[in-house]
Amino acid sequence: MGSRNEFRQVQMRKRKPMRVLITGGTGFLGANLAAYLRRQGWAVRILRRATSPLEAVEDLDVEHVIGDVLDPDSLLPVMVGCDVVFHTAAVSAYWRTPAEQILGVNVEGTRNVLAAAREMNIRRVVLTSSLAALGVPEPGTLLTEDHPYNLPPGRFLYGYSKAMAEAIAQVFVEQGLDVVIVNPSVILGPRDIHRISGSLLLEMAQGRVPALPPGGVNVVAVEDVARGHVLALEHGRPGERYILGGENLTYRELADQIAEVLGVPAPRRVLSPRVVKGLAALARVANVLGISLPVGADQLWLSAHFIWCDSRKAEAELGYRPEISVREAIRRAWEWYQAAYRSPKMPRLR
Repeated sequence: MGSRNEFRQVQMRKRKPMRVLITGGTGFLGANLAAYLRRQGWAVRILRRATSPLEAVEDLDVEHVIGDVLDPDSLLPVMVGCDVVFHTAAVSAYWRTPAEQILGVNVEGTRNVLAAAREMNIRRVVLTSSLAALGVPEPGTLLTEDHPYNLPPGRFLYGYSKAMAEAIAQVFVEQGLDVVIVNPSVILGPRDIHRISGSLLLEMAQGRVPALPPGGVNVVAVEDVARGHVLALEHGRPGERYILGGENLTYRELADQIAEVLGVPAPRRVLSPRVVKGLAALARVANVLGISLPVGADQLWLSAHFIWCDSRKAEAELGYRPEISVREAIRRAWEWYQAAYRSPKMPRLR
């Protein structure tokens, strides 16, 4: 498979900037990754569907190619001339997406992209997984890269789909494809047009968070995650996964920071784990009945846990260290929403 620095050495020998393909390039992470790479002088090609919204990338000087990770025949031509692929395309808004779409895009879409990369002799693929692929830690412990996914598919389908995508990647690695996996935690920042984690800000801005869950999450700035992807490209070991985390926060601590940046009151009530898990059960019933809710059953159930993590492996092997605080990430996200949607208090998705 070659040494850890082999890819970096090959890159340094190349005289012209590397050309990269970013799948999901118009999404939250993909757009920020494209912006970061362009600032570094890379030639960037983004894969998108003909119907993809372009608000997140309209200011970026990137090449657009039309295709779909669910259409294998569309993937070969878009990789022509590319050195590497960042596979960021995924269904992330799992609480408002049908199960078959989550599995199709996250699992089969990954298989299609990796198969195309192998056929087109792509030098390296960086696969964007998620901290969700590591499951839920035992109380009082932190998630690390060694933690196995420990939830049934029906409990948290998104996490299961990401774990399945990683398993598929390992098969391709065994067959000779150079794939490095990164596992970001909850990402905050600008260009989040689909309101993935940005929904936290928007709901609080509108006073729609009456109480907080009792658990906690790890939160990281999207710019740090984009930089972490490039570090994984340059220094990661094939077949290895690397957690790209930021700050471990309780939901109360996160809400307090959001409230301070937005200038709104922070919710003071914290629900008990029993109440939150009861609400999750009710949300599952509502889902079966076809009743739409602003928060999903999986989100509710997970919010009773502390999904905290340890990024020391990425620090040691990649040189990854978060440079942007959560408070600053909130500020950048909020300023982007205000500018993008022309509303000082209640941004709306067009």
